[in-house]
Amino acid sequence: MAADAAAASGPILVVGDSLSAEYGLKRGTGWVALLEQRLAERKMSARVVNASISGDTTSGGRSRLPALLSQHKPALVVIELGSNDALRGLPLGMTQDNLTQMTIASQKAGARVLLVGMQMPPNYGRAYADRFAGMFEQVARSHKAPLVPFLLKGVADAPDAVRLFQADRIHPREEAQAAMLDNVWPELRKLL
Repeated sequence: MAADAAAASGPILVVGDSLSAEYGLKRGTGWVALLEQRLAERKMSARVVNASISGDTTSGGRSRLPALLSQHKPALVVIELGSNDALRGLPLGMTQDNLTQMTIASQKAGARVLLVGMQMPPNYGRAYADRFAGMFEQVARSHKAPLVPFLLKGVADAPDAVRLFQADRIHPREEAQAAMLDNVWPELRKLL
């Protein structure tokens, strides 16, 4: 079975920020933990390593990635970074270069890569938001990596979005985590 072959060659490594690190949530309730549960329910033996850190940027992820690849030897790397770069006003070119280098390093290590994109709120301006979203698309296309265009689809753009977020209005509540996994699952499943 394909999933068993993937699991035999290494785990799924998630390198993300607070959206994947269960910020403000009870442990075991974030989308990455729900992914582990879904794999178990479907008798897919792939193991998940969550190497996400709240507040992490693409620079942080890029600097941590070589050791993570060496230690875990993943079959699949899920890269969910970039939001904190934008929130800090870091240059998009730098963010794109970091995502590119993380993708290349993961692929050179023999792992498949899934990029998880984000979108910026409208107050950043249409041009910036378009360039930010386009950056994920460009990296994915250039390196033949599948892309989840928007991790928070159905959450941040839901009619009742406020109730799905913690008081900071940045981090989704526990009730939103299943929708986040549902956004990632179709592309991730193809890679297993």
